[in-house]
Parts: sequence; C-alpha cells; structure tokens
Amino acid sequence: MSVLEFKNVSKSFGHGTARTDVLNGINLSVQEGEFLVLLGFSGSGKTTLINLMAGLETPTKGSVTYRGDEITSPGPERGVIFQSYSLMPWLTVGGNVALAIDTVFPGMSKADKDAKVAHYINMVGLSHAIHRRPAELSGGMRQRVNVARALAMDPEVLLLDEPLSALDALTRANLADEIEAIWDADKKTCVLITNDVDEAILLADRIIALNPDGTLGEEFSVTIPRPRDRTAMNNDEGFKRLRADVTTYLMDVGIQAKIEGVKTLPNVTPIHGVPTALADAGKTLTEERFLDFSQLHKVYPTPKGPLTVVEDFNLKINKGEFISLIGHSGCGKSTVLTMAAGLNPISKGAIKLDKKHVEGADPERAVVFQSPNLFPWLSARENCAIGVDKVYPKASQAERQDVVEYYLERVGLADAMDKPASSMSNGMQQRVGIARAFALSPKLLLLDEPFGMLDSLTRWELQEVLMEVWSRTKVTAICVTHDVDEAILLADRVVMMTNGPQATIGKITNVDLPRPRTRKALLEHPDYYAYRQEVLDFLEEYEHGAKPKPKTSEAKADIAAE
Repeated sequence: MSVLEFKNVSKSFGHGTARTDVLNGINLSVQEGEFLVLLGFSGSGKTTLINLMAGLETPTKGSVTYRGDEITSPGPERGVIFQSYSLMPWLTVGGNVALAIDTVFPGMSKADKDAKVAHYINMVGLSHAIHRRPAELSGGMRQRVNVARALAMDPEVLLLDEPLSALDALTRANLADEIEAIWDADKKTCVLITNDVDEAILLADRIIALNPDGTLGEEFSVTIPRPRDRTAMNNDEGFKRLRADVTTYLMDVGIQAKIEGVKTLPNVTPIHGVPTALADAGKTLTEERFLDFSQLHKVYPTPKGPLTVVEDFNLKINKGEFISLIGHSGCGKSTVLTMAAGLNPISKGAIKLDKKHVEGADPERAVVFQSPNLFPWLSARENCAIGVDKVYPKASQAERQDVVEYYLERVGLADAMDKPASSMSNGMQQRVGIARAFALSPKLLLLDEPFGMLDSLTRWELQEVLMEVWSRTKVTAICVTHDVDEAILLADRVVMMTNGPQATIGKITNVDLPRPRTRKALLEHPDYYAYRQEVLDFLEEYEHGAKPKPKTSEAKADIAAE
C-alpha cells in the first residue's frame, strides 16, 4: 500500500529571472513499511523533496499526499530527523525528548511520559547520558538524541535528511546500524536522503537516484539479505555489482569533464628550485628515500605529565610516490602531516626531504587542509597568485599568471577564475585550494582530509580532479583520510596507523593497481576488493579502542622497510 505519493510534482523558488527550478515532474510512491533511499548530488533537490514529504514546503505544481490526503503542513505521523541537531541547549537529553512527547501527547501521565523518554533514550544507547546537556555530548551523541526525539513522537513514517553526514566514519556507521535496527523492530516506513552509496545499499529496500536537474533517475532494487554486515558485504558479489551500477550511474549523470584547458606552463623556476614543467624535468639530490621519517615522536605536555601522541613513526617514501595515511580519529595522522609541513615541532626523531631536515614551514611543502582557508574577498585567481608571486621571483607577471591559470583550468575553474571566494560553494573553494597547492610546484604535497567537508559525490569529482592533476606533475604526496576507498584510489601505498595515544604504523599495503585510475575502472578490477578488505580488516581490529600490539624489533624493521 502506498503511504506517500508524488504526482507530477515540481518545485521552484523565486520569480521571473530570479526563479530557480529545483524539482521537475516527480512521480513517486513510497510503500508502507519499506526503507527507501534517495541518492544524489548536492543541489539536486533531495532536501526539498523531504521537506515536501514533511509538509515544510508545498509544491509549485502537482500534489503530495499522505494516505490519499494532500499534505499542507507538518504532522505527528511524519517524524523528521535533520542533518543538524536542533536541540534545546538548556535542556538535558531527557528534557529534549520529553519536550517532543509533551507536544504530541499532551494528555499522557507523567509516569507514562517518563517511561517513554527512558525507553527511547535507551534504544539509542544514551541511558548513561540522560541528565547531560547537549554541550556535554559529542556530535554522534547529539544526533542520537535527535533520533530518540523523533522516535518518541511515534511517527508512522520516519523522514531522514542526511542525519549522518556531519559525523565521523565510525560514528556514522554505528548510528546507521542503529537506525536499521529500529526500522526493523518497529516496521516503520523510512525515507532516507543520503549521498553515500554504501550507506544506501546497507539500509535500503529500494534506491532511487535524483538527477542534477531535479528529475528522478534510475531505480535500483536492493535484494541483499538482511541483516547486512558492511564488512561481509565487501565479499558479496551482489553488493559489488550493485555498488558499481549505482556509482557508474551517478558519475555518468553528475560528474562532467571540467578539467580541459588551453593553457601551458611557462618555463620558469620557483624559488625552491623545482622546475615548473613535469616531474621528469626535476633534478633532485635523491630519488629513493626522498622523504624520510626516522623514529618520529610527538609528545605534548599535560598537567598529568607528558602525553606521547605519535611514537616511533618510521617511513621511507620515494620521489613521486603517493601515500595514503589512514586510521581512526585520534591516531595522530594529522599530527604526522603537520610535522612534515613544518607547522608542528618534532619532539624526537627527524624528517628529511630531499636529504634536508624539515625545519619550519616552506613553500616547497604545500598543504591542502580540510578547509581551504581562502581570503574570502579575493577571487580564485588572486588567492592562487599570492603563493605563486612569492615562489617565482624571477618570472614575469605574465608568466606567473600563466601558472595560476594553468592550474585553475586543470581543476575545472576556467570560467570562475575571477569569482570571489565568498560566493563559491565548498567544493569550488577546495578546487582553488588544490590549484593553489599545485601552482607552488612543491617538492611535497600534503593533503589533510582535503575532501572531508564535502558530500560523497562532490568528493568523487574532486578525487578525479586531484588524480588528473597529480598524473601531470607526479609530485610526492601524502593524503590523510578516513575513507577506505579514497585511500586505495589515490595511493601507491596505504599506511595504516594504530590507535592513539602512542600511535605508530601498524600495517602498510602496496596498491598495485594500474594508473591512471578512475573510480569506475577500479570497481571492476579483480584485485580492488582484496585491497579494500585488507584495510577494512585492520580498521575493524582497532575499531573499539584497541591499543597497539607490542612489536618485536624485527617487526618494526619490516614495517620501516616497506
């Protein structure tokens, strides 16, 4: 039986020349008890679709009905969980849930309300935090309160608007498992908006893609038996086929070729001596062990004594290698990266780049952070030019502009070079950050979760951009990431770190997959899922706070030599 029905629904905002069409000709039926996932790029109208279901918006054209009646306003039968938590900061966890129950069940006795509050808080695993306020909770815990509050209103339909997107990978996975368990236990109808393909396959009975033009795209039926274990699915042929089909469809409709350009690099040399042309023109002191981490330690003073965050980190990287550094939150990945950048003092040991000790920041080591840190009042061109002007002191102004424009074209900003950073999306700003880093012609490129703030599908697009530009320069690179697929896609070697404190290298996997790489090609490669399993197995071993296993001197030597 159909619970929610869209009949030829379109939604626009604004009027006249300022009118924006968000949804176009949507026909959709949501069946009672099903778990439907809507999957698409940012800006494709996913949230608008959920808002129409919730009654927070009304269609410009067509009708949206709930059990045959037109939806004109919110109702308690449709519970909504948003990406942001929207909790009352002055109320406890219990108080926030009780507030929702008071609204929907004003005649309920206090004893029944208290029992209902306790039941749903226990359901999301927060009984121990019932008297805490939101400021005392982590992001994942706050979102659990949000889930408990929505469930306590006992809705017939649960509408989830990217409720997990602001969480780290491990918290996101755990909360997704909880949502599935709640859906399975109560047999509620669920509609989830997400941009994560694996999350969609894990939870859905049916996946519908939303195209960038606001139309509904291809529909995929998910027949993988429940319960679905994300680690076990890595070896499931049905999962692999579906994952490849959904990914290919989304990339075909959403990722456009934006990296063609007409500029060529001028023959100028930066101040630190790396030629501007491709890597094979570079002359360095060493090719092997171009970057050498030797017995690296980072110790912070605390009131309780010294805290060793990173311990005995040993890694040799050859010139032109791309290394992915992966591990759970708090394992010291970014600490290692900032020490390599010269932004964080080394407590013990040494880092050598091209046989010279790393001491302080230097443009020969370019960093791309999670947030691109652009000057908002400057254009893309001006933000890039700041670094270029400093590292090419002997180049003419025209030659410097050629360098800037070459890399802005490479990252797909040929038509937006003069657009101010303040008016750019997060994805566009990160493109500028990538272009700025490459334009410095660094000896070492350091990427600290450069796509962590972006939705999954924009991240795919920028990974393709990064790989295309890197393939032209072959700059030595290290990328810190939480994303297993990103780590394998980018790297020659995946370096896995144990949990902190006293984090160190636990395992290194050599990724022997052909380059140039594309996500679609890798998903079809027979060895891809074997590499993925290696990394997943390591992360699962350390998932619940496991401490590093003691290593013999021989084992440490083996890892250092890899």
